[in-house]
Amino acid sequence: MPRNLNVHIAKNHQEADEWDIQQNLRMSPQERLRAARILQLQFYGKNSPDVKKSVSVPEKL
Repeated sequence: MPRNLNVHIAKNHQEADEWDIQQNLRMSPQERLRAARILQLQFYGKNSPDVKKSVSVPEKL
C-alpha cells in the first residue's frame, strides 16, 4: 500500500523529537513491524543473527 510521504523541517531538536513521536503514533502496528524489518534487513542483511541465541559476555575494563 503506497503512502504519502511528508517532509517536515523542524526549527529545533525538541520540535523534531515531537514530530518523530507523532509519526510513530500515526503508524499502525503492522507498519511499525514492517519498518523495523526493513531496517533490520538493511543493517544486517538476510542472514541476521538471532538475538535469542547470542551469548552476553561482559566487557573487561
